Amino acid sequence: MTTIAYKDGVIAYDSRRTCDGRIVTDSADKKRERDGHAFFGSGSTSDILNLIDAFFGAKIEGECDAQVIAVHGGQVTEIIWAEGRLFKYPVDHEYAIGSGSDNAITAMDMGATAAEAVEMAMKRDTATGGQVRTLSVPQAKP
Repeated sequence: MTTIAYKDGVIAYDSRRTCDGRIVTDSADKKRERDGHAFFGSGSTSDILNLIDAFFGAKIEGECDAQVIAVHGGQVTEIIWAEGRLFKYPVDHEYAIGSGSDNAITAMDMGATAAEAVEMAMKRDTATGGQVRTLSVPQAKP
């Protein structure tokens, strides 16, 4: 799947894309931009795109097996679809999503930066790999 981590105003994410247990590429850019927002998703590509559409008001039919971290206006928000509803949770603490998230959160608990946490997840999670990219989140304006 992937590992996307957030800590201290930085989002870090890997570049491995997998399909059916196989590595497709180690050079995918998992950041998607739309209308001044940046999105980082974990899960199937179609479900990630459905969540991004839902963020802007579209309806999702059926299940949606993905999580998305959105950056908008200096705010970091987790977006999920559960029980037929879209949920948006502010992220103001160390956080990670994806198959390597447990490894990344543990690494951040031990003092690692978001980028170091993704690197640590790469050592144990076969669906996390490639290059680690980062985005510094600009501070929200009051």
